[in-house]
Amino acid sequence: MTAAPLGHDDHALSRVPESARYPWLSVATQRFGQISGLSQFLLGATLGFGLPFWQAFLAFTLGAVVLEFVSIAVGIIGQREGLSTSLLSRWTGFGQGGAAVVALVIGLSATGWFGVQSQLAGKSLAKILGGLPVWGWSMLFGLLVTLIVTYGFRWMAWTAYITVPAFIILAGVSVVVELSRHDLGELLTDAAPGPRLGLVQAVTLVAGQFMVGAVITPDMTRFNRSPTDVVKQTIVGITLGEWVIGSIGVLLAHALHSKDVATIVTSSTGWIGVLVIVVAALKVNDWNLYVSSLGLANFVKTVSGYRVHRAWVSIVVGVIGSVLGAAGILSRYTDFLNLLAVAFPPIPAIMVAEYYVVRRWRSQLAESGAALPATSPVWVPATLVIWLLAALFGKYVKFGLPSVNALVAAFVLYLLADRIGLLRGFGSHDTEPEVANVAPQQRV
Repeated sequence: MTAAPLGHDDHALSRVPESARYPWLSVATQRFGQISGLSQFLLGATLGFGLPFWQAFLAFTLGAVVLEFVSIAVGIIGQREGLSTSLLSRWTGFGQGGAAVVALVIGLSATGWFGVQSQLAGKSLAKILGGLPVWGWSMLFGLLVTLIVTYGFRWMAWTAYITVPAFIILAGVSVVVELSRHDLGELLTDAAPGPRLGLVQAVTLVAGQFMVGAVITPDMTRFNRSPTDVVKQTIVGITLGEWVIGSIGVLLAHALHSKDVATIVTSSTGWIGVLVIVVAALKVNDWNLYVSSLGLANFVKTVSGYRVHRAWVSIVVGVIGSVLGAAGILSRYTDFLNLLAVAFPPIPAIMVAEYYVVRRWRSQLAESGAALPATSPVWVPATLVIWLLAALFGKYVKFGLPSVNALVAAFVLYLLADRIGLLRGFGSHDTEPEVANVAPQQRV
């Protein structure tokens, strides 16, 4: 008798069948948990330190609109096709080689942030429980998340059911304790306590922080049952995450004349504040590792031809990320991760332009039914050039919003390349037939 494989592959290299889709609440809870974390408090505090409350609220509103548009557009593609971002990109403008680059960029970024979050949680656990040094708790936390992600979307859904309400309750206690010491009317109307922050810069911070999350939306929405579910969970998750959590961060910055909300929360409410950080890291970090495992499984298959089980990729990457987080070296890795983030905005713009407007390869997706298309282009050189030019445009052009500039530039350049005949695939790669999961997971 052959033993069942460890964990779930979660259709990492195939379409998610209708029988494996989840109810709206399962996916929406994870979507909200992915957005409403400690980083959103910190973003709100950064804006609140440099802007009056209502200007900061306007910045969150404008940034949320950008994120919702991008997330819904690519999320519906993922839902319709049942494919992850890295796999879907083969037939949405990038070709097999370009999709491997997309997968690698996503995998490296998500792995890095997994280590950073593990290190943050380790510091908090060492403070509240003691017994082990920071590196020990960082390692244990990372391995716990690795175990959850090994068993895939179902375990992550149950984790979200526990951690999202816990985060809301614990964070609510911390916030109420602190804000009850101040006059709310004054906090809503007083001047910013720190150096002035421009509105354009503020909107850029809002849109830029979750742009990676917007890009990998199909990794989540491929488990949705309808486009309506995608729209609902995106609007609810991003709106509440940006407005509610972000606005609270703004108020805390005004109340305490500081943007270091993590220190504020832990010092003002003791162990409850530390638990806020740990729970927030847990409900975000499982998605960091999950996204990384999907991207790297696709990358390995593309460059080596070897189909590796997603669960084993999760274990390997999770152990490596945990070790790096325990070693503390990932605190120096954030500059590199922020540099990688510059490359993300053009990706969804190209996917949206190809899928909804140009449709050069959409017929292959439509005609393949429940299987993957039989072939994909090996390279689409024009797309890689557009990706680079749009990223540089977003980084160096000084007017407007960098993330929006990169999005628009990529979209327009892709349409232009198609119009003048530059958008052509080179080479053809035969797609291997799907391999069904040995142990398909049950729906929640």
